[in-house]
Amino acid sequence: MLGWFRKLLPREDKFFDLFDAHSRTVAGAADALRALLAGEGDHDAHCNRIIALEDEADGITREVMLAVRRSFITPFDRGDIKDLIQSMDDAIDMMHKTVKTIRLFEQKSFDPGMQEMGVLVVEAARLIAEAIPLLDRIGTNAARLSAIAEEITRVEGRSDELHEEGLKDLFRHHGTSNPMAYIIGSEIYGELEKVVDRFEDVANEISGILIENV
Repeated sequence: MLGWFRKLLPREDKFFDLFDAHSRTVAGAADALRALLAGEGDHDAHCNRIIALEDEADGITREVMLAVRRSFITPFDRGDIKDLIQSMDDAIDMMHKTVKTIRLFEQKSFDPGMQEMGVLVVEAARLIAEAIPLLDRIGTNAARLSAIAEEITRVEGRSDELHEEGLKDLFRHHGTSNPMAYIIGSEIYGELEKVVDRFEDVANEISGILIENV
């Protein structure tokens, strides 16, 4: 009865604009991270762009949290809205943390495996950017949203493989001769894996919203 009543009331759709804006910051940071790892363009400019976009994303997240408290009717459960935007923010926060590590250890070149993980980060970010607008018509777009979640799971699986392969390669090349290079490399590999893991968290939140609303 309550669900039927809610459908008759005006719905606050500002959330979809905010989700979309946040997904664009995440996608922009992913592009910059990929370019950074590939050695394209200005190293510091890519780092600074990721930091600036992470700050912008934080502002959008705060705006979503305020809107949740102020809105009478939300498009779906308030807890789901908060969990979704937080999971998206965690992804760009992890990119920012990766940049901090890269700067801390003054890394300017990156292993092929790291570069491939950068490509996966972009792929996952673009899938999320595609999924977010589809939530506005969740019933109509249920099939595509489910497919996107599956694609992100596949991307995350490949990321796990690259992480494992990368650690093995680091050990073969530096395990006994240059322990510090191994430690630094393994730290960067680990953080890149966590970036992709955070995208899987976003996909899981979307799947949960789909289950509850279709």
